[in-house]
Amino acid sequence: MARRLELGMRRGVVEANGRGVKSRGPLDADIIIANAPDPVFVSDLEGKILRANDAVSQLLGFRQDEVLEQSLSRFISPEETREFTAALREVVERGVTRNARLNPRSASGEVIPTTLNASALRDPDGKVIGGIGILRDMRELDKARAYAESLIKNAPDPVFVSDLEGKILQANDAVSALLGFRPDEVLEQSLSRFISPEETREFTAALREVVARGVTRNARLNPRSASGEVIPTTLNASALRNPDGKVIGAIGILRDMRELDKARAYAESLIKNAPDPVFVSDLEGKILQANDAVFALLGFRPDELIEQSLSRIISPEETRAFLAALREVVERGVTRNARLNPRSASGEVIPTTLNASALRDPDGKVIGAIGILRDMREYEEVVRDLEQSKSELQEKILDLEKFEEVVVGRELKMIALEKELESLRKELGRPRAGRV
Repeated sequence: MARRLELGMRRGVVEANGRGVKSRGPLDADIIIANAPDPVFVSDLEGKILRANDAVSQLLGFRQDEVLEQSLSRFISPEETREFTAALREVVERGVTRNARLNPRSASGEVIPTTLNASALRDPDGKVIGGIGILRDMRELDKARAYAESLIKNAPDPVFVSDLEGKILQANDAVSALLGFRPDEVLEQSLSRFISPEETREFTAALREVVARGVTRNARLNPRSASGEVIPTTLNASALRNPDGKVIGAIGILRDMRELDKARAYAESLIKNAPDPVFVSDLEGKILQANDAVFALLGFRPDELIEQSLSRIISPEETRAFLAALREVVERGVTRNARLNPRSASGEVIPTTLNASALRDPDGKVIGAIGILRDMREYEEVVRDLEQSKSELQEKILDLEKFEEVVVGRELKMIALEKELESLRKELGRPRAGRV
C-alpha cells in the first residue's frame, strides 16, 4: 500500500509562553492533491498510480478504487505509455517535464486529449521515487485550435503560420494560389526560401515585434513565385501562443499588392503629369510628393520641398487654415477653395486657392491629402484691371453728370431768356393808352 506522502517540510521549534514547544510543520501532500482544481495524480517510477484526486475521476469517469494501484498503461495506449515512461526519465534527470501529450480512454470509451506536466516525487533523502502529474483537458482547446485551423484554411487571403525562426508550419490554399507552389513545397520550409536575405531580416524584425507587442502591420515582403515572378505583398502578423500564453510563432496574412501598386503608379503618373501644381501631404502637413508644376510655381528644387512642412512656405495663420482644411478632408473627404499665399524661393508671395481630396490607405483610412493649387496672380490682375476700369468709368460718369448739369442748366437759362424776350415783344407790340 502506498505510503503517506508529505512535502519535505521539516519539523520546527517555536516558543510559546516562554517554553520551547515542538510543533509539527509538514503540509500533507494528500490535502494539496485532493483540493487541486486540475486532475492531479502521483505515480511511482513504473507508472503505477499511487494517488489521484476527484478531478481525475471526473475527467475519466472511473471511481477512485478503479484508478488507484493501477498502471497508467490501463488508460493509455502502448505508444503513450512509452512516452510517459520517457517523461518520467526526464523527471528523474531534470526534475520536471512539460506538455507531454496523453490521450487516456475514459470509462465510457471516449479518448480525451490532455497534456501532462510532471514534477519529481522525492523521498526524505531527496531521491526521486516517482512523479506528480498534472493533466490539462485539451478538448476545448483542441476544438478552438481546429476552428482556428479551419479559419486559416478557408480564409480568402493568403494566411500562413510560422515558428519564431520563420519556418512555415501551416499555409492555406490561397498561399499556394499566390505563389504557385504545392503545399508540400511550402510546409516545413523557411520563408528565406521565398524572400530575399534583406526581407528575411525584415521578417525576423517583424517576428520580434510580434513577440514584444503581439502584432505587426504592413511589413513589406516580395516573395518569388514558382514561375520566378516577384510578387509585392504586405504582411500583417499576430502572435501564435501556446496554452500557457507564451509566443511560439506568428500567424501571417499576406495582401497581394500588384493591383494596388499599379493603381498607385497610375495615380503617381497622373500627379506627376498634371498641368496644375499638385502635391501630396500627410495629416501633419508634411509634403510627401509634388509634381514639376509645384516646383515651377514656387521656384524650389524637389529636395527643398519634399519631406518639408508646408509651414515652411506659408504663414502661421495660413498653416492653421491648411490644418483646418485637412480636418475637413478627414471628415468630408474633400475641401474646396481654401486660400493659400505661399512664398516662392525669390520671396514673392503667390496668391493661390487650394482644392484638396483625401489620400487613403488600403484599408480606406484617411492618411493625408492630395492638394491642387491654382495660381491666382493672373486672375487677381484681371480683377485689379476690372476694378481700375470700374473706377475710371465711375469718374467718367461723374464728369458726364457734371457736364449734363451744365448743359441742362444752360438750356434752362436759354428757355427762361426766350420766355422773357417773348414777354418783352408782347409788351412792345401792345398799344399804349391815350394814343390815337
